[in-house]
Amino acid sequence: MKTIFGVFLNMLFLVKLQTSSVSAVSSRERCPKADDLESLEHLVQSGEETPEPIPTTIKGSIPTWINGSFLRNGPGKFEFGEDKYIHWFDGMAMMHRFHIHDGSVTYSSRFLRSDSYVQNLEKNRIVVSEFGTVASPDPCQSIFARFFSYFQTPQPTDNANVNFVKYKGDYYVSTETNYMRRVDPQSLETKEKVDWSQYIAVNSATAHPHYDREGATYNMGNSYGRNGFFYNIIRVPPPEDKSALEDSADLRGAEVICSIPADEPRKPSYYHSFVMSENYIVFIEQPIKLNLLKFMLYKIQGKSFHNILSWEPQYGTVFHLVHRRTGKKSPVKYRAAPMFTLHQINAYEDNGFLVMDMCCGDDGVVIGEFTLENLRRESGQAMDEFYNSLCRNLPRRYVLPLNVDENTPLDENLITLHDCKATAMKTNPEELLQYGGLEFPQINYAKYNGKPYRYMYACGFGHVFADSLLKMDVHTKELKVWRYPGLYPSEPVFVASPGAAEEDDGVVLSVVVTPRKEKSTFLLILDARTFTELGRAEVPVNIPCGTHGVFNEMG
Repeated sequence: MKTIFGVFLNMLFLVKLQTSSVSAVSSRERCPKADDLESLEHLVQSGEETPEPIPTTIKGSIPTWINGSFLRNGPGKFEFGEDKYIHWFDGMAMMHRFHIHDGSVTYSSRFLRSDSYVQNLEKNRIVVSEFGTVASPDPCQSIFARFFSYFQTPQPTDNANVNFVKYKGDYYVSTETNYMRRVDPQSLETKEKVDWSQYIAVNSATAHPHYDREGATYNMGNSYGRNGFFYNIIRVPPPEDKSALEDSADLRGAEVICSIPADEPRKPSYYHSFVMSENYIVFIEQPIKLNLLKFMLYKIQGKSFHNILSWEPQYGTVFHLVHRRTGKKSPVKYRAAPMFTLHQINAYEDNGFLVMDMCCGDDGVVIGEFTLENLRRESGQAMDEFYNSLCRNLPRRYVLPLNVDENTPLDENLITLHDCKATAMKTNPEELLQYGGLEFPQINYAKYNGKPYRYMYACGFGHVFADSLLKMDVHTKELKVWRYPGLYPSEPVFVASPGAAEEDDGVVLSVVVTPRKEKSTFLLILDARTFTELGRAEVPVNIPCGTHGVFNEMG
C-alpha cells in the first residue's frame, strides 16, 4: 500500500511545515532488522598507494565514448606508529583515479600530502587532532610544556578526505574546515594549501558546493565573533582566461552574498550541504547542535570535535530562503519538525513553490557512531546490534510557498501544486526500507540540477556501508536495483552519453569493494537507463571504503 511520505504546510505566524502522521514513525523502527551481518573490518583498514597507473582487467565492455577520470576521495590511513584514530572520518585522505579511455581503464592512487599527513608521518604518531581523535602532547616535551599545550588553540586540520570540488576550473580536495588542497586531477599530486579565511571572512566551508550554468560556484561557511554566529553563503565567480595566469590557486573575487544569523547563537547547527535551485539557496538549520562553550574547552577536556555535537530535537528545523542572484534573505521563516539531513537530491521552482527533495532521517545521533571500533565489529550479533541502532535515511519532499506576505491567510494549507496530493510526496517507503533506506543521492546534475527532474541514483544501506545501488523514477516511484551479496558499492555518479536526448541516457559509475576476498576491487559501469551491468574493470588492490567522487571529463 502506498503511503503519504513528506510534509504539509499551514500558516501560523510563521510558515510551519509538519510531517504527516505516517512519517512520524521512526525509519529505524520500520526497517527490517539485520540478521547475521558480516564484518566490514577489512573495508576500514589502511590502504597502500599506487602512484603509477596500472592496467585493469576488463569484464564485459566499457563504452568507448567514456573519456575521462573517475576521481574518488575518502579516509585511507588509520594509524601512525602506535597511535590509532578513533573515528572513520579521521583517516588520512586517499585519492583514487580510474582513468577511462577507448574502452580501457587504468588505476592509480595517492595519499594527500596534507600538513596533517606529513607531520604525523615525520613524528610517527598522531600530532594533529581530527574529527574524532585528539592528538596527545609530544612525549618529548617537559611536563610543564605538555600541560600548557592543552591551553593552546587547536589548529584546524587540512586532511581533506571528503570530496573533490572545483573552483574556477581547478580541482581541490575538501573537508569541512577552512582549508582545502589544490590537486592535479591527472597525477593526483598535492599542490598548495588554500585557506578560505584569506579570501573571505569564514572559518570553514562545506565539501558540497553547487555550480551554476554560468560557471560560478556556491558554497556555505561559518563565521563567529563578537556579533554572533553566522552561516554564510559564498560565491566564487566563473574562471577567467587562464592562459596568461600562473599555475596556482585562484579564489579571487570570492564573496559572501548573504550572512544568516544562527537561530540559537550559543548552539549553532552542524550542516554538511545545502539546497540550490535556479533562483534560490536554502540553508537548513537542523537540530544537530554545536555547543560553543564546549567547543572552546574541548581540548582542555580531552574531547574530540564529534563529542561536542548533540541531537537536540526541541529546536526543530528551520529553512532559511535566500535569493541566489541578489543575496536577499526572505523575511519568511519556514519551520518544520526535527529532522536530520546530510545530502540533498535536487530542488526546483514550480508555479510559486520551491520543491526540495532530500535524504532525511529521524535523528542525528548517527554521525558520532561511525567509530572504527563499531565499523570493525565481528560478524553476527555484534554487527547486527550496531546496524539496528542506526537511523535510516529516506527521500523526503518539502515544498515551500514562495509568495507569502502579511495578506496570506492564517491556518490554511498553502500548497496548491497539481502533483502534490494531500500536500505531500506520495511514495512507497516500504519498498525502500527493504534496502535499508537511501543515501548518497546523485542526479544528472549538469542538465537537471535546479530544474524539474525524473531520475535519481543512490545507495541502499542494508548494511552499515552501502550494499546496493538504486535508481528511482520520482514520477512513478519505480525502483531499479543492483545488489549482490558481499559487494559494497560507492556513491553512484552519472555520466551522460554524447548528445544525450534523454535524462537517463548515459552510464552510472561506482567503485565496488568486498571484505570476502583480497584485492578484488572493481569499477562498475551500469547502463543508466536499464540499470544493468555493461562492464567492470577489476584492479588487484585493496581500496578502503570512501566518501565522495566526481567524473572529470577529458577533452
